[in-house]
Amino acid sequence: MSLANKTLFITGGSRGIGRAIALRAARDGANVAVVGKTATPIPKLPGTVHDVVAEIQSAGGRGLACICDIRFEDQVLAAVAKTVETFGAIDILVNNASAISLTGTLDTDMKRYDLMHQINTRGTFLCSKACLPALSLAPNPHILMLSPPPTLEPKWFAPHLAYTMAKYGMSLCVLGLAEEFKDACVAVNALWPRTVIATAAVQNLLGGDASTARARHPDIVADAAHVILSRPSRQYTGHFFIDEDVLRSEGITNLDRYANVPEHDLLPDLFL
Repeated sequence: MSLANKTLFITGGSRGIGRAIALRAARDGANVAVVGKTATPIPKLPGTVHDVVAEIQSAGGRGLACICDIRFEDQVLAAVAKTVETFGAIDILVNNASAISLTGTLDTDMKRYDLMHQINTRGTFLCSKACLPALSLAPNPHILMLSPPPTLEPKWFAPHLAYTMAKYGMSLCVLGLAEEFKDACVAVNALWPRTVIATAAVQNLLGGDASTARARHPDIVADAAHVILSRPSRQYTGHFFIDEDVLRSEGITNLDRYANVPEHDLLPDLFL
């Protein structure tokens, strides 16, 4: 399985899971458009699109920095056009960008509510819509959402209703797009981690080093994404994959190397 010479358009690519997916593809010799807002370092959120492009180049791929706020259609269309102009195609879209606030209804201000819905649900829909014309020309096109399997269990809504609604919006895009574009052979799937993943967002939200000590490294999600994106798009669409299950299906059963701190009990992620 290889993504050599494939072109990936990855939102939220400047850090965390997006960066890990980009670097995994780069090691195959892929082209990666790193799409994100961060052009200069932010103290609490290290990493910029330019930093990741440099890492992609060092890993053996070709990178393209796309400074883009996916809330704005003109910026998304410009980034898509720049990617096609630079690399000649888009084979894979990874909808990874996401905003999070694990707050109850009374503690969620509407500015934060709007941000989550504009980035998570609307941004996913917009980026998918913008990339689909190019994807439809690719020999093995994939769209991958970093979103959970949807459920109507109240326990996933009550503690953080606004975030759950916004995140499930991404998952609903999987259901709709997979069915709508199955005859065009565009695979649309979702991937979600079994455990908490050690990212800057998790560290800021869940209590610093104590939470990330019980988390896994983003590489586990990147390796699972690599498996999914290497599969035939005609045969794999409309699925909600879990990272552990994907790797085990490939015979990878020892997952110890992904632990951020070995021998710590792992925290289960939300929605599972």
